[in-house]
Amino acid sequence: MSNLNQTEQWVYFDCFSGISGDMTLGALIDLGLDKAELENILNSLNIGQVRLEVQQVAREHLRGIKVDFLVKGESPSRSYAHIKTLMEKAPLPDRTRQLSLAMFRLLAQAEAKIHGQNLEDVHFHELGAADTILDVVGVAFGVEKLAIAKAFTSPIPQGWGMISGAHGRLPNPAPAAVELLKGLPVYGTDLPGELVTPTGAAILRVMEAAGDLCPPMKLQQVGYGAGTRELPDHPNLLRLFLGEPLAARPGVQERVLVGETHIDDMNPELYEPLMAKLFAAGALDVALAPIQMKKNRPGVRLTFIGPPAARENLLENLFSHSTTLGVRLMEVERVAARRWHETIDTPYGPLRVKVMEYAGRRRRLPEYEDCRRLAEEHGLPLVEVYRLIPKD
Repeated sequence: MSNLNQTEQWVYFDCFSGISGDMTLGALIDLGLDKAELENILNSLNIGQVRLEVQQVAREHLRGIKVDFLVKGESPSRSYAHIKTLMEKAPLPDRTRQLSLAMFRLLAQAEAKIHGQNLEDVHFHELGAADTILDVVGVAFGVEKLAIAKAFTSPIPQGWGMISGAHGRLPNPAPAAVELLKGLPVYGTDLPGELVTPTGAAILRVMEAAGDLCPPMKLQQVGYGAGTRELPDHPNLLRLFLGEPLAARPGVQERVLVGETHIDDMNPELYEPLMAKLFAAGALDVALAPIQMKKNRPGVRLTFIGPPAARENLLENLFSHSTTLGVRLMEVERVAARRWHETIDTPYGPLRVKVMEYAGRRRRLPEYEDCRRLAEEHGLPLVEVYRLIPKD
């Protein structure tokens, strides 16, 4: 079977309503993944006779592809070991098998951590059902067929309230989904119910999706995958942009909000909780500098930088947790080096580091908390851990 696209493709996940396995699969089919080929691959798993039902539906007046599976045969809950054996024995294409195994390994690791189990002892309930296995393998096959080499994602919305699962009532998002979303950009919404499933989060993690703006690419296709539920005044869809990468600008260009205020009458002990509140409200950076103010009073210049969308949240926290009576605001252009995290091998075990890239040049930089943790675990000076990091 040949790939639909021979050149390298990039995909951008526009998760304005969240992400799940079936939404991702629907969007991939909308991008051109062949239904008959997909159905053949899914039937090779030998978990029952699978028939793929694909239909176009409307979500708040926008069209999308809804995917359902009709499976003849039993659908028991399965252990991680059972699912691993199932995928290793099935005649899957190499990259499809690799991605499928990696997704279920991530799901198993999250479940093991949450429930305090060994990895091989993890027993899936909802995640071991036929629909989830078919979603995972179907998405992996779609990524291979569409020759997707790199993924990016928008910030990911979180629903509120409680959800029901095999373990009873759970906080929303599900603990496994939260575990898998670590390192990705998220934000809260007032939308009810589960917006991000563990499977959806695992897809982003396995594809190493970078939380970033949509990258420079020649847009070829746009696919919409529909969720099952109807959301109030909100289209329950996942949108995928598929295209060929273009030569990137040297850095990331974006608009940011800069706020500045001078304070001369606040207890110094209050600055630390104020900074924490501003970071929690969405600030990208907060800085304090000593200044000399009117009547020769010593004071503090407080400056914050944040996304324009966080303006009201930042202002509310600034006025609530400081003594300032006013703040100067300006929206400016910021150029930043592209950055992401990688894990490197060291003589003392894996270590997460930052990677920055500008104008084609890359450098690895220490991630303080990770370096400090490794130093403490092995009784090393922190500077020795820093020296373990190759610069390029």
